[in-house]
Amino acid sequence: AAWDAFWTPEREAQAKALRLSRQQASVLASIVKAESNNEEEMPRIAGVYLNRLKIGMPLQADPTIAFCYDYQLNRILKKHLEVDSAYNTYKHAGLPPGPICVPTRAALEAVLKPDFGGTWGAGNLYFCANADFSGTHVFAKTLSEHNRNAAAFQAELNRRSRQ
Repeated sequence: AAWDAFWTPEREAQAKALRLSRQQASVLASIVKAESNNEEEMPRIAGVYLNRLKIGMPLQADPTIAFCYDYQLNRILKKHLEVDSAYNTYKHAGLPPGPICVPTRAALEAVLKPDFGGTWGAGNLYFCANADFSGTHVFAKTLSEHNRNAAAFQAELNRRSRQ
């Protein structure tokens, strides 16, 4: 009932403008929710995934891999990306067949009002955990910028594990 009540004509129009059905918006919102508990950055995360969808880039969403392993992984490694599942967004383009968790209202709103980090399809395409371990993410438009961000996070992770 709450899901049906959420879908006002205005929200239906927002989803349609993004080329999403209600179900697709909910699936994407579940991925956004699984990425972060920080509601302020959810529109940016949604924007990354919508940019990827628009240009035909795989979502490559780590939470979908975690879902494939019943959320039992402490850390997702390259070997985990080979799992044979329709939910593996590294192997299969587009959205997975269903949600990976119950999306929050904030995550649904983020999908309907995304921050693309520029023009839709030409904004941010990448994000990774912030090296300050604040629970937030850093965003990038290019792979080289993303690789620098990821290396900074990895270096800090390694430094902390040696302490």
